[in-house]
Amino acid sequence: MKRSKVRDDTKAFEDSLRAEPGMQYRLRLFVAGTTPRSARAIQNIRAICEANLQGRYDLEVIDIYQHPEQIVPEQIVVIPTLIKELPLPLRKMIGDLSNKEQVLLGLDIVSHPLPAKLQENEHAV
Repeated sequence: MKRSKVRDDTKAFEDSLRAEPGMQYRLRLFVAGTTPRSARAIQNIRAICEANLQGRYDLEVIDIYQHPEQIVPEQIVVIPTLIKELPLPLRKMIGDLSNKEQVLLGLDIVSHPLPAKLQENEHAV
């Protein structure tokens, strides 16, 4: 069983290295039922993906009440949790994903946040 896990990790790494700039993102969002916080997380990540990754992402939403067996292998301790599986490196983000800049950084869509002054000027243009 361990050998299979290593092989899967190696395959994911090799796939990531071969990926091009327009690569596909594989995301998994763990939520707890239909709570307001879970609903916000789903809405926020869908909006971010549609605005920034349109046609280049797979988003799987997993309700831990319906699939509790999935939280142990992923080491989920806080809900909601978003896992970016591809492209590597693997990243985990927690919360309702309302801080768009932090989510974009976590997904490696932007490499660094814009200073506040530049963000203000960007809207003025």
